[in-house]
Amino acid sequence: MSNTFPRVCITGATGYIGGDFLHLVSRKHPGWEITCLLRNSTHGELISQYPRVRIVSCDLDNSSLIEEEVSKSDIVFHFADNDHEPAAHAISKGFERRTRHGPGYWIHTSGTMNLAVESIETNQYGKSLGNIYDDWDKAQQLLSLPSQAPHRSVDKIVLSSTTKANVAIVCPPTIFGRGRGPGNTRSSQICDMVAEILKQRKAFYVGLGENMWHYIHIFDLSDLFLRLGEAAVSGKQTGWNEQGYYLAEGGSYRWKDMAGLLGAAAKERGYLDTAEPVSVTPEEIDDMIEHGRYLYGTDSRGICFRGKEILGWRPSMPGLEDELVSIVKAEADRLQLN
Repeated sequence: MSNTFPRVCITGATGYIGGDFLHLVSRKHPGWEITCLLRNSTHGELISQYPRVRIVSCDLDNSSLIEEEVSKSDIVFHFADNDHEPAAHAISKGFERRTRHGPGYWIHTSGTMNLAVESIETNQYGKSLGNIYDDWDKAQQLLSLPSQAPHRSVDKIVLSSTTKANVAIVCPPTIFGRGRGPGNTRSSQICDMVAEILKQRKAFYVGLGENMWHYIHIFDLSDLFLRLGEAAVSGKQTGWNEQGYYLAEGGSYRWKDMAGLLGAAAKERGYLDTAEPVSVTPEEIDDMIEHGRYLYGTDSRGICFRGKEILGWRPSMPGLEDELVSIVKAEADRLQLN
């Protein structure tokens, strides 16, 4: 990309991931021309702290406006609903209409729930199924996940757009850490579990609790997105399209072990009588947390190599285990338990 001050379009800029990225990119590259598509016009006040950012009121169902804004952009970071097919089609059509000089780039946010397809399809929750994906030697597995895998329908729309733009798909696992963005700064998966532990006054896991996930700190995740944007601006040829599927992780954990650590952290602060977690059924966790069996009972294991090899990315923030006490405290404050 010959223009060192690219036009950048961001969806989901007041969300957890998009907001943290907006904070980072605004400080690292104040010269980039950034447009944020906001579904709620009142959210514009949240973005006002970034005076150089242009705001467009546009929800994900406004396909014509999405197309128009994408057609005027060099890079699109799509952080909003990763299961919204009409928005993905609109972005693809926007790149088809694009008249800007040089190639366009679509950097899309998916998620590693797609790696949990075996757990879901076989109805085996709380079990370790042994399949470990990676984005280097086993990248073809990621590109050929079954159509019924979570997020897969939109991923396929992105991957089918490679004749219109260079694309990259980033799949984060469990994300943690307080975001720096203008809107939502709270993660959902791990924080929702902590909140329910505090409400139920017991720690829990699904079935045997042998299922595993990976994790990534929000700061490290934003850094990966930033490096992809910088690679686009520099005209880096590798790491896009079929070579553009990025897992993002800084470590892994078993859910039973995580439940034990959360129980210990909550007991230490006086919120639980015992730290010992208990097993619950998929039905029981669904009653406690929407889609609980998928979020806490599936096996989702994916190791990242591509970001490190191609972009020089390295996670540098503390691990999830180091943040558990602060997460428990934050959720207790939110629930007004202190």
